[in-house]
Order: sequence, then structure tokens, then C-alpha cells
Amino acid sequence: MRQLISDKNKVIILVCLAMGTVVQLKNQINNSYFQLKNSVEEKLILVEEKIKLKLVSDVELVAKMTDYHLNTGGKRLRALLTLGSAKMCGYSKGTRDINLAACVELIHAATLMHDDVIDNGSIRRGKKTLNKVWDNHSSVLIGDYLLSRCFEMIVEDGNLEVLKLLSSTSSKIAQGEVLQLQHKGEVDMLEETYLKIISAKTAELFAAATKVGGVLSDKKTKEKEALEFYGRNLGLTFQIADDTLDYNSELKLFGKKIGQDFYEGKITLPIILLFQKAVNKEKEKVKNIFSKDSKDENEFNYILSLIKKYDIINECYQKAQHYINLASNSLSIFEDSEEKNILKNLTSFSLARNF
Repeated sequence: MRQLISDKNKVIILVCLAMGTVVQLKNQINNSYFQLKNSVEEKLILVEEKIKLKLVSDVELVAKMTDYHLNTGGKRLRALLTLGSAKMCGYSKGTRDINLAACVELIHAATLMHDDVIDNGSIRRGKKTLNKVWDNHSSVLIGDYLLSRCFEMIVEDGNLEVLKLLSSTSSKIAQGEVLQLQHKGEVDMLEETYLKIISAKTAELFAAATKVGGVLSDKKTKEKEALEFYGRNLGLTFQIADDTLDYNSELKLFGKKIGQDFYEGKITLPIILLFQKAVNKEKEKVKNIFSKDSKDENEFNYILSLIKKYDIINECYQKAQHYINLASNSLSIFEDSEEKNILKNLTSFSLARNF
């Protein structure tokens, strides 16, 4: 079977072979996300309404920018994780899950706005970023506005544990941003440093989103810790996959154009692994490329050729598989249910999603 597969599809097949047959995996991955979405569909609609209501402003520019942001869409995965984990834990009374799902989405949106300013990003979810449509100053302030609205909602919730969790998460995300900025262009970055960055920037919010479900349901400490562990490892898998997609010339089915991380000078796992494997002459060229403020398409194609030469994409996915296993196994503490199975299958979606 492998001999019949072209190099063009090699990466997709390698991921599929690690988890099952090609057709079955594709269906399972996509279905796990939609199953979760369908299982909490009514509440997700209310989350969207809550976000829109909270972002209403009499200031014209605030209204325009928040409307633009809302129209860019998004998977709402973090909100889904809060709703899904709460449902798995038996939460059924009240609307706290809706309010806090909206909170985690607002935190996520705010960090994206700040991230785009720091990285001088131009495309997000297939559309121009706020900072490109308007300017950096306005984008930073709108991000701050979203965070302030979020914390209003947390105070309204009135739970001290939730307040500590989400405020701590916001602090760690900011520290992750600074750590990434500190190591910008550092091609010899340690893999350990990279994991610290993505753990803070991405995995912390995933962990908070899932743990909140346990807090709402008054679960015991060990169950809340299991949800937090699940979310953190899911987030690590998600970010590794996202960083790998950006250097995968065969997979262009995601919101940002391929090579965005490269042109912004971000050092991610594919570059770290590439630098470890490259010979001295290649290392010097890679280091020289990332030392420049401006990079061109020929340089990007050179990096892609080295990534293909050393089979870096496959190695990245193999490393991500480790976190998939950790996330999936952490749910064993919970009783079997439809929601548990969906969350368990979602770990594979985070690695091999195609949208």
C-alpha cells in the first residue's frame, strides 16, 4: 500500500497509519469535533450570544473592530471543551458553563490580537488581522477590552476557584508571549524551551477550559486535576500540529497561509528539529536566514527542502503522539459516557485536523 502512495500524500498517510486506516481516521477525526459541537449545540449558540452581548460598546471603533473579529469565525474549540467537560461531569443546572465558556473564548481572542501585533501578523482565519485593517495601537486596546469584559464575567460568576484559575491562566499566557519574543530567531533553541513557550501560550488555556467544567460540577480534586492534565496535553498536541502544518507544503487546508511562522521569524518545533539534524553548512545557512528581518520565498523553499530531506514533519507528529496518549489516558478516571468518548477522540482531531 505504501508504494502506491505518492510523496504528496506521505504526511497524511503517516499520521493515519499511526492511528488506523486512512479513511476511518479522517472520518473519526472530523467527526469527533462535530460530535462535540453537536452535543452542546444549543449551549454554544448561547455562548455566541453572550459574547456578542458582552462586546457591545457605544464607542464606534470598538463596535466596528469587535464586529469584525466576530465575523472571522473560529472553531470555538476552547468553549466547546468547557461545555463538553462540564457535561461529562454532570453539570446541568444554570448557565455558568455558558458564561465561562464565553470567558475562555474572550481570553483566547484577546491573546490572538496581542499576538498578531507582536508578530506583525497579517492573516488570521483567512482574513486580514485587526492590526492590518486598523493599526497596532487599536488592536492592543481592543484585546485589553476583551480581557476586561472577560473578568467582569468571572466576577459575576462569583467562584473564587474560577477567578484564581482564569486570572492565573491569563498571566501565564502573557509570560509565554514574552518568552517567545525573547527567543525570536534563536534557531538553536532547546526543545525544552519551545515546550515551555507553547505550554504557557496555548496549553494553559486548554487546561483551564477543561478544568472549569470540573469546578462547575463540584468534582473532587483528582478529577479536576485529570481534566486539567487532559486539556494541557491536548493543547500541546494542538500547537505542535499547528506549528507543523505551517511547514507542511502538502497541507494548506487551514486558516493561515503556509509559511506564516517562517516569515514572522518564529522558532517552532520543525525548525528546532531541523537544526539538530542539519550538517554544519546547512546550519549556518538556516541561522543566517532567521537572523534577517525580511525573508523571501526562495529562502522559505530552501527550508522546506531541508524539512523534507530530514523527514521533520513525520518526527513532529510522532512527538505529538506522545501528548495524545497522555491526554487520552487521563480520562480513564471518569465513567464511560458519550461525552467521554468524544473528548477522548478529540485528541486525534487536534493532531491531524484538516480545518
